[in-house]
Amino acid sequence: MALMKADNLCQPCLWHTWASTRPEAIALVTAKSEYTWQALVERIHRLARVLAAQGVSEGAVVTVVSNNSPDVVMLHLACIQLGAITALTMPQPYQLIQENLRVLYGEGQRQFVWSSDSAISGFSEQDRQRLFTDCQILNLQAPVASSASCLARRDAGRRDAEQRDTEHRDTEKIVSIVFTSGSSGVPKAVAHTQEQHLASARGLLAVLSFQQHDCWLLSLPIYHVSGLSILYRWLSVGACLKIGSGQLEQDIQGATHASLVATRLKRLLDHRQPLQLSHVLLGGSDVPLPLCQQARDSGIETWLGYGMTEAASTVTAKPTDGIASAGRVLPNRQVQLRNKRIYIAGDTLASGYYYQGLLIPLVDEQGWFDSKDVGQWVDGELRITGRADNQFISGGENIHCEEIEAVLNRHPDIRQSLVIPVHSAEYGARPVALIDSASDQSALQLPLWLADKLTHFKIPDAFFPMPQQPQTGIKLSRKAMREWFSDNQNEYQLMNAPENVK
Repeated sequence: MALMKADNLCQPCLWHTWASTRPEAIALVTAKSEYTWQALVERIHRLARVLAAQGVSEGAVVTVVSNNSPDVVMLHLACIQLGAITALTMPQPYQLIQENLRVLYGEGQRQFVWSSDSAISGFSEQDRQRLFTDCQILNLQAPVASSASCLARRDAGRRDAEQRDTEHRDTEKIVSIVFTSGSSGVPKAVAHTQEQHLASARGLLAVLSFQQHDCWLLSLPIYHVSGLSILYRWLSVGACLKIGSGQLEQDIQGATHASLVATRLKRLLDHRQPLQLSHVLLGGSDVPLPLCQQARDSGIETWLGYGMTEAASTVTAKPTDGIASAGRVLPNRQVQLRNKRIYIAGDTLASGYYYQGLLIPLVDEQGWFDSKDVGQWVDGELRITGRADNQFISGGENIHCEEIEAVLNRHPDIRQSLVIPVHSAEYGARPVALIDSASDQSALQLPLWLADKLTHFKIPDAFFPMPQQPQTGIKLSRKAMREWFSDNQNEYQLMNAPENVK
């Protein structure tokens, strides 16, 4: 497979444009503060100088381990201003973070890391020491060096310099890395440019109204492309972004737009609190029509869509209706079906998978990306009918059956395991596991054993003894196990089988 050198120059900064044209408009609302565009630019500029003083420069990769916060948003924007790359990752066991770091950094390369206090507090003392030994931990509150070399221009001349930067900077350089699981569960670092993110934002907003007087709640994790894409919709329009405290009923106040799973929208509507919401982009495969009608009665327009990390989020979208589909292809994207398998192309596709400074192409020779999803056209709309592999989506997270099985099979008392996705009203799907072991299931204490080996959402909700059935081939038959489970476990409803389950 061909490799391309990852070249990274500084990026144009849309917040400078909005600070110039709308300096006193509210740009960002947090749980504690409000920032105008002018104030936001000043905060970003200061943070960029703080980072530069600690060695972050053009082309550097800064790993961010945190849930949503104002610090994460400003850090990402400050890195763009410096021409650095932000690699966003969720708080998780340290050994999983190490896997990400091995993907990002080569031998001897400086490993810049910023982690929230809450993320670090979840590490053992030994892991904290390893983190601080192996990586350069960034301090966002460090004193500002007024003469930082890469930001030497004075404030008096900043506007002219920023205008020149906006006109001349190369928009084809990487600004973000978001991790997604490969078919084996090994993390893949999906690298996007600012222009790819903005093409995604502008394509969606060509059909979904989002104006400068509106406010979009950052209601999804920024370490997933579904959350990161909210930032670029905000920047593309120059509207308002709200970063809450994690309490949806409070955070939603004042927001006109939000991205939510159906169960969270239902809780909001059932709570009967006054809402300013006008549009909700719903995630998940099952969107109940009665819920959409309930939202419509409250003046809320609900939308659904289909997307993925490699395509910078949404690929198709539409207002919810009675037709079972994910909507029409948005501007700046193309979709084609090959034997029902969905291939994607267009301006939103990632530049490649990042690996230690190189970009591994993700498209075929004709420029098409294999989504590994299966679908069909319904009157010009795309209907998603399943996966072509053993992956499923749970609450917006990709889960690979084989990844969980590989970890379970390392248990000294487990001979083999098989993971099955079952329907979940809240998350769309959840994993359960069949276990072949001579030991008593309860004695294995599998949830506890898995706690530091899998990200929490990948730990199966339930474990069952595997039935003894004849094996007709080298591999355990997933199809036979699913059929047995369906016949013997009435408590759970199986998800649709992938196309190639055998």
